[in-house]
Parts: sequence; C-alpha cells; structure tokens
Amino acid sequence: LSLHDAFRSDEASIEGLQARRNLFYRQDEIRTKSFAANLDRVLILIAAEPEFSESQLCRALVAAEAEKITPVIALNKSDLAEPFARAWARLTPYRAMGYAVLPLALAPRGEAPVDDGLPALLDALRGHHTLVLGPSGSGKSTLINRLVPDAQAETGEISQALNSGKHTTTNTRWYWVDALNAEGQRGALIDSPGFQEFGLHHIEPTRLAECMPDLRQYLGQCKFYNCTHLHEPGCAVLAQVAAQGQGGTISERRHRIYAQLFEELSRQRW
Repeated sequence: LSLHDAFRSDEASIEGLQARRNLFYRQDEIRTKSFAANLDRVLILIAAEPEFSESQLCRALVAAEAEKITPVIALNKSDLAEPFARAWARLTPYRAMGYAVLPLALAPRGEAPVDDGLPALLDALRGHHTLVLGPSGSGKSTLINRLVPDAQAETGEISQALNSGKHTTTNTRWYWVDALNAEGQRGALIDSPGFQEFGLHHIEPTRLAECMPDLRQYLGQCKFYNCTHLHEPGCAVLAQVAAQGQGGTISERRHRIYAQLFEELSRQRW
C-alpha cells in the first residue's frame, strides 16, 4: 500500500497495491495487532532507564525473525553512565548473536549531545522501510521528532511509580524521512504505539528455536529429531547451556526465556 504525501493534511489516497512479503504483528489470547507489512527493518528502541524487559525484547526479536525482517536494537540514554553500562552489559548475548546493537542519547533538537549516536543509526536504516518499536518511555517520539521536523509527535514523561513511560502514540503512522533516502530508494519510519505486552501466539512452539539465533545454530544436532531442547538427553542446546562459562554459547538466562515462551505457546494449543 502506497500513501500519497497528502496524508500530512489528514488526507490520503491509495495509489497501488503491492504483493505482501512479510507482516509484522503480535497476537495474544484476545486480539491480533498488525503493525505493518513489507518491512525491511524493525528498530527495537529500548532505554537504559526505565530498565527494559529482556522478555519483551526477545519477543519482538522472535516476531521479526519469524517474518525474516532484519532487527536493529538501539539502546537509548547513553548519557546516563551507570544505568547505561548495566543495560549495555545485558545486551552482550545479542551482540554475540550478530544483532546490530547501537547506543543512542536522544534529546530534542538543539539539546542533544554531540555524540548522540544518530549518524550510526541513520546508516543502519538508510534506504529501508523501518518500523520503530519499543516500550513507552524508550524515546520513540523523540526520535521521530528529530528525524521528521514537522511530525510533532507527542512525548511523555516517565512514570516513576510504574518505572515506565506514559503512552503518547496511539496509532501507527508512516513518515517519509529525507535523511534515510538512499540512491534509488526512499527511506521511511513507521511510528507504532508503545507496548507492555507482546504476544507470540501466532508462532508454533516447535518454530521457536528457529527464531532464536543462539539456539538455531544447534538445530539438527540433538539425539532426537523432535527434541524440545528442554529436558531430553543428548540435546545439543542443553549441552551449550551446561557449558556456560566453559565455551558454551547459550546463557541460562536466554534458555530460561526460551523455556517460558515454549510453555506459553504450547499451553494455548491444548
């Protein structure tokens, strides 16, 4: 679906239909929330403060992997030294998996530090259609306002009681971004509402390991062809977890998240 530039005045027209090559969405017990189709990138924007949920990060990454969309992780608030150092360390396994993990220090135009990390992010997204995804308070609206001067996306303060941001974006909106244009291709950002939950009920539990790169590399090496990677003898995944600290490449924390998701996705099908 191509939108006419007249959307800026709250008007739009359908110019043509494109074949769907992917669809990024989440699904829980109650509803399905579709974000966008035909994406090149999903930018998962998290912050050093409030502390991000690794479970929610993993869910977003799994959803992107399931649709073969390249994820980019950006950690905001690099100007907060101690919280940022802790958060950056938590992302070590994701850098080891080959994900692009970029530091940011987003602030309104004119207030941003010189080294805000934005040029590296622009390089990663240039020429692509990118969905900006993340929990409330991560800085999505600030990012949109920095890159789209007339967007006027509403920003909100952090709720200290909930350690989360207040929801300020209520619908999904497409922005063409001049700074993201590449030769022969226009770059775009799609701003999405913040989320506190990210359901994966559209993914079969047996597909879950395929969508987690650290587990995926050991698929086919287990003793049993239908191994769930939870308790079976001769499991190549469990062997890596057991060898953590001695050359094992799968952390106990990551495997625990896998086990929780596997149980959740299995339970819904009974």
